[in-house]
Amino acid sequence: GVEVTQSKVRRERLGHIELATPVAHIWFLRSLPSRIGNLLNLSLKDVEKVLYCEAYVVIDPMETVLEEGAILTEDAYQNALNEYGPNFKAGMGGEAVRDLLRKIDPEYLSKKLRLELKDTKSEAQIKKLTKRLKVVEAFKESINKPEWMMLEALPVIPPDLRPLVPLDGGRFATSDLNDLYRRVINRNNRLKRLQELNAPDIIIRNEKRMLQEAVDALLDNGRRGKTFTGPNKRPLRSLSDMLKGKSGRFRQNLLGKRVDYSGRSVIVVGPYLKLHQCGLPKKMALELFKPFVYNKLEERGLSTTIKQAKKLVEQETVEVWDILSEVVKEHPVLLNRAPTLHRLGIQAFEPVLHEGKAIQLHPLVCTAFNADFDGDQMAVHVPLSVEAQVEARVLMMSTNNILSPANGKPIINPTQDIVLGMYWMTRIRPGAKGTGRAFSSVAEVLYAHDTGAVDLQAACKVRINGKTEETSVGRAILSDIVPEGVPFSAVNLPMTKKQLAVLIDTTFRVAGGKACAILADNIMQYGFKYSTTAGISICIDDMKIPKSKVTLLGDADKMVSEIQQQYDEGLITDGERYNKVVDIWAQTGDRVAKELMQEIEKEEFIVNGEKVIAPSFNPIFVMADSGARGSAAQIRQLAGMRGLLAKPSGEIIETPITANFREGLTVHQYFISTHGARKGLADTALKTANSGYLTRRLHDVAQDAIIVELDCGTTSGLVVSPVVEGGEVILPLGDRILGRVVLEAVIDPYSKEVIVPANGEINEAEVEKIERLGIEAVTMRSVLTCKTRRGICVKCYGRDLARGAITNMGECVGTIAAQSERERFRIVYGSVLNIKDGAQVTKGAIMAEWDPYSNPIISEVSGKIAYQDIEEGQTMTEQVDAVTGFATKVITESKSSDVKPTVLVVDENGKQIMLPGRDIPARAIIPVGAQLLVTADQEVHAGDIIAKIHRETSKTRDITGGLPRVAELFEARKPKEAAIISEIEGYVTFGKDVKGKQRVIVTPEIGEQREYLIPKGKHVAVREGEYVKPGEALMDGPTNPHDILAVLGEKELSAYLVNEIQEVYRLQGVGINDKHIEVIVRQMLRKVRVSDTGDTKFLVGEQAEKFDYEEENDRVRKEGGQPATSEPLLLGITKVSLSTDSWISAASFQETTKVLTEAAINSRTDHLRGLKENIIMGRLIPAGTGLSTYKKFKIVVDEASQETAAMLPGFGASPTTTSANNQY
Repeated sequence: GVEVTQSKVRRERLGHIELATPVAHIWFLRSLPSRIGNLLNLSLKDVEKVLYCEAYVVIDPMETVLEEGAILTEDAYQNALNEYGPNFKAGMGGEAVRDLLRKIDPEYLSKKLRLELKDTKSEAQIKKLTKRLKVVEAFKESINKPEWMMLEALPVIPPDLRPLVPLDGGRFATSDLNDLYRRVINRNNRLKRLQELNAPDIIIRNEKRMLQEAVDALLDNGRRGKTFTGPNKRPLRSLSDMLKGKSGRFRQNLLGKRVDYSGRSVIVVGPYLKLHQCGLPKKMALELFKPFVYNKLEERGLSTTIKQAKKLVEQETVEVWDILSEVVKEHPVLLNRAPTLHRLGIQAFEPVLHEGKAIQLHPLVCTAFNADFDGDQMAVHVPLSVEAQVEARVLMMSTNNILSPANGKPIINPTQDIVLGMYWMTRIRPGAKGTGRAFSSVAEVLYAHDTGAVDLQAACKVRINGKTEETSVGRAILSDIVPEGVPFSAVNLPMTKKQLAVLIDTTFRVAGGKACAILADNIMQYGFKYSTTAGISICIDDMKIPKSKVTLLGDADKMVSEIQQQYDEGLITDGERYNKVVDIWAQTGDRVAKELMQEIEKEEFIVNGEKVIAPSFNPIFVMADSGARGSAAQIRQLAGMRGLLAKPSGEIIETPITANFREGLTVHQYFISTHGARKGLADTALKTANSGYLTRRLHDVAQDAIIVELDCGTTSGLVVSPVVEGGEVILPLGDRILGRVVLEAVIDPYSKEVIVPANGEINEAEVEKIERLGIEAVTMRSVLTCKTRRGICVKCYGRDLARGAITNMGECVGTIAAQSERERFRIVYGSVLNIKDGAQVTKGAIMAEWDPYSNPIISEVSGKIAYQDIEEGQTMTEQVDAVTGFATKVITESKSSDVKPTVLVVDENGKQIMLPGRDIPARAIIPVGAQLLVTADQEVHAGDIIAKIHRETSKTRDITGGLPRVAELFEARKPKEAAIISEIEGYVTFGKDVKGKQRVIVTPEIGEQREYLIPKGKHVAVREGEYVKPGEALMDGPTNPHDILAVLGEKELSAYLVNEIQEVYRLQGVGINDKHIEVIVRQMLRKVRVSDTGDTKFLVGEQAEKFDYEEENDRVRKEGGQPATSEPLLLGITKVSLSTDSWISAASFQETTKVLTEAAINSRTDHLRGLKENIIMGRLIPAGTGLSTYKKFKIVVDEASQETAAMLPGFGASPTTTSANNQY
């Protein structure tokens, strides 16, 4: 395509089309709110009428009474012409709009609008003016001129970006853009020709309209009017489509690029590898390391040109393989398994060459990669530069990533066979060969075992660390590989999966990473060895069905028929019957499982002619007990009973599967089972997609949370206390404060000695001390209260969980938080107290019981019942049960608005009884749907139940139930039917109903009272005369996080969000550190809403960044003006990512065209502060080693420094000896 110059100019030289008439840019016209319409104060419809030549617009009224910008229809225009002649100027099409825009002076308009804003009181007007002012301000602040929103020339992108590719058979494939451009050119030329010929107005108008449509389609096809399609009836891809979405420019080419020097292959297990190694096929390595091989060939004088080297490599001569093994030595490669959900999805290993064609992977890193060997593939990448190799070795080596960044616990945990082998090795078998012998050292044990004198599972005495320990042969052998400092008690017990995790964790804390990696490798070797030699198999007789199963099932059937009888007699409702039946079967299932486990976990051994009962060696039990595979729940299905299953809707089917897999299922039972299996698969697919989208949003929000300074010097923090639910400590204080920095010194309440000084980090030893002393709460530095601008400080973040030490500058804590979130995912009122005060209690006695299926409403005084507003047919119906024919009284919604179904307690004379100690009548308002249990004039005693509010039938909860909840919290959505909460503290009284809503009044001791209107039929959660605190719910229902923020402030809100999100994760059994959630919540609270502008540049209702807002207020204060006031704002994560400072980042996230339109009008500058925008521009990210603080260092590699480096642990001599200057 090029004759004289380089061909790359075909990618950079633009052309343009000179348009015969100005055309509106569709982004500024159609992207709501329409910018052109806003500036001209016209509706989008009107602007379009003018542009598409359907109406006239007055450009200059001159002396007439017409208004500038008025829209005239064809008839109105003719009338005006007749009336005023040439004394006014009107027009249609692009020229008219351009002329109108040209007349606008943003400076003058801005002042005029601000004055109007000050004068007006109407809400709608304020909204409209603010919208308009925003656009005007944008033009005022920037160099843009309003008329530039009309195109007079259309740029044409360079030819290589809209290629024309010849296909075989002489045809051409072309980019859609060429079609769209061709259409514009044809119409433009036709319009020019018609104008030169002075064609009739109507034809020119039509042609102008067609030109506008063609340009619209080129810029954004399908946005307006009919979509232009290609020859195959497929919509043409316009310029906007090229940028938008997953396959658009941003996400496909700028954020996800393909990488050279990479390969992929199937993975197989490499049990003989060390933790820092991976097996690499020779063929693959030769291809990947080609440049290094060529270089060495040249150095050795085996080749003089690249071509010659290429030939040698193709022939695969002996020298080539020698050179390859030399080049590969200590040159780390990166392994990656898709999907990369957290940073441990890419790790560095030293390659070990082998002859096969598959990559060999160390079994212990499988957990981190979530890999298995059923055909998974992995990709290999080669870090080329010295800097890249250093980073790979220091930061990404598998031996440096032992802890998980999500919760700080080791992620290199033995699983499956290894666990089985270790468990087998450390179990004691009664009467094994050599039981009871004593040894003077571990070496002696090893010798005895190798010669076959003692069994691996024999109990014996061994002298270890100068102490005689009661142990077994296997445990003594294991203690030999455990590093110094780890107590023998850590291995002197059966090593289950949990125990192994504890051992590895302890080793890491006591002996450090290197010792830990070595221990993990040794454990792996032993585990594989003994799980092989144990010869564990599985057989149908290992599934022992408990003998008592038949009787247990018989009892349950009896109880179910009793409950059915109670229902038939009308004593209980259908809902209660269902709940009770489900309960009985659940308990029966548990009992069968319990009997089964008792039978399977103990076994009889004959030792010296005597029977001994000891833990069983039943293979199924061994697998489950060790944690290698399977669980009690699965054993229960194999040999107990499958139990209750759920329908696809989540309801539990009340007939359980009484059979187990060993007995086999009937057709009906099998059919019920398929629901669950099918739902499981569907859920998994949905979960993956939703969960991926959640991660994407989280990462977008948190990407610019980077550690940028050591100490922000804040004086505020959060008070952290243990998580308690139902009087039980779920999460002890220690787990919440470990590795964080305290704001105020922690002091021993008894001896007054300082345990942790102010601004000191809490380590494991101090946590133990704090828990031992029973300290209830500690004030911590938190990400939420950090004062650092554009980032977070080291002290507020605390420990980097993945390294077990205080965090570093440049750490991307936001990204780590987003990835960690993605990973996983008191006595009730109406209880019957069974114990009198002061009674003796035996262990296991029932102390209180209550009906878990309904919430009661209870009478607080004794007397007679009187109804108020409870009339049959109006507010109450007798619902007759179709099956039993018995009736129950249920409160229904009433047509009339001012009735309030209430039950009163009166004395003999019908006078209302007051509550004891208060002058408030004893009455209960009954909500819609409640079941009345008393009739009028019935005698009641204090504590009797008046009505029951039926609880929802129990549904099964799982992570799909959890994931939407987490998303809902992060998106800060307002829940459906949210509870109304009190904003002040005071006493509750009920007022007269308004518009069918119940009026609750809260009166404080000082100050004015507040009124709240609660929808009719909702259960009011407070009683008359009750004292409420701010933030307390006045009705049943979920809490709205925005209300918590408004009433209780940021700290309370963040505590609420952290607890709610943690609760979902806890239900899934997933451990995730609070600080990750705090990082996200901090980003959600970044903005404030301006409520009064004062003398600042803000507008009312504008959302401003906290730091910008404070800066602007400081500036105004210094000048002696009036600062703005604001209220805190909670934004959902999608909103936050779209409103970031960086328009490049926002455009690559969602709503690309909208973001770019906004950025263009405001002529915004991207300062490239975040990670995404730097990646898109092809720069290094400003985090980690790319942080400006680190960029000042030069890397110089020379012989002397290399030798010293080689002596450091974990660093081999680097393969390159050239002096490499840093690339920055």
